Amino acid sequence: MSLQLINLSPDLKQLRDEGFEMEIKGGYLLIHQIPFVNQSKEIKRGTLISVLDLANNGKTVKPSSHVIYFYGDYPCNKDGSPIEGIRHSSANQKIVDGIEVNHMFSNKPPNGYANYYEKISRYAEIISAPAKSTNPSLTEKTFKVIIDETENSCFKYIDTNSSRANIENINSKLKEQKIAIIGLGGTGAYILDLIAKAPVKEIHLYDGDDFLLHNAFRSPGAASISVMEKKQMKTDYYTDIYSNMHRFVFSHPYYINEINIAELQSLTFVFICIDKDSVKKGIIEYLLSQNISFVDVGLGVNVVDDKLIGTIRVTTGSNSKNDHLFNRISCGDDLENEYSTNIQIAELNSINASLAVIKWKKMCGFYQDLKQEFNTTYTLNVSQLTNDNFAT
Repeated sequence: MSLQLINLSPDLKQLRDEGFEMEIKGGYLLIHQIPFVNQSKEIKRGTLISVLDLANNGKTVKPSSHVIYFYGDYPCNKDGSPIEGIRHSSANQKIVDGIEVNHMFSNKPPNGYANYYEKISRYAEIISAPAKSTNPSLTEKTFKVIIDETENSCFKYIDTNSSRANIENINSKLKEQKIAIIGLGGTGAYILDLIAKAPVKEIHLYDGDDFLLHNAFRSPGAASISVMEKKQMKTDYYTDIYSNMHRFVFSHPYYINEINIAELQSLTFVFICIDKDSVKKGIIEYLLSQNISFVDVGLGVNVVDDKLIGTIRVTTGSNSKNDHLFNRISCGDDLENEYSTNIQIAELNSINASLAVIKWKKMCGFYQDLKQEFNTTYTLNVSQLTNDNFAT
């Protein structure tokens, strides 16, 4: 399938985004899985086939013909009588290698069809109406997975979510990003879950721990018992999962230290998600020396009156704004932080991750950023979100 042709042509793009199972082959547009009733009053599925008319720039133009081919039995009404209003001719023939047809239909609007979305939608409506009146759950919009065969695409299948929302141009601002996530505890794992759905160039995962039972209760998804019994490294476990969607997720099953820290040199942005604050200083100083922007996340939870209270922190650093960092990020470990023992607080991890990723996307120009805050805290018991340390 020519993805470039679909992306350039609003009518084809609308068909894809609405879930039509489409294929482009030999100058023809094929729409599969159209439900219909046959002469025996059985529900069957067929394929609509239309010649594609294209301009020199590779976009579709107004269809020159209102007729359409069909592969399958002749569509009928609920009682098994043929739908005569669209009959043109019937003959089994091969119109091009790999495409056979059985019938040709004709339904001409006064001014013809303005585009291929209008043409396909109308024929699909006519043919499938009797079947849908028998079974309202039937649909031609199957949302079949479309493999992304675009050279160097980071995704294994098409991101129709961005396409349906018409934000592909905005999303493209993330394409050259090479991201590292240092630490795959609760917050780091949720950051990965969000970043893997962005069209970034590379995602590098750093953590020297195994994925153990307690990790399953503060991570996205639901690990099976068989997976838990494997005792995989965290980076390997998450790479296996998110490589199902993103082609360029890389596992680094070890901690960042002064020996290997140079591995971060080629990155665009780093998420620091480790709970040992004393380790962070060296990483932060190195990133600043290399002009690599980053977000450091923090989550402090304590027990008061048999309830949890806490604060979520997202601190951003860049070459242009970093004078606030060590006022916000502790370089000593807090031994009274209940977060180190209370593990079933995934909702706090996910909020922390979401705030961090939103800030990163602001810095990339994905979201508008009027405040340009470099520190954000969310206080749990008063539900207060506070921004400070603004860029000058």
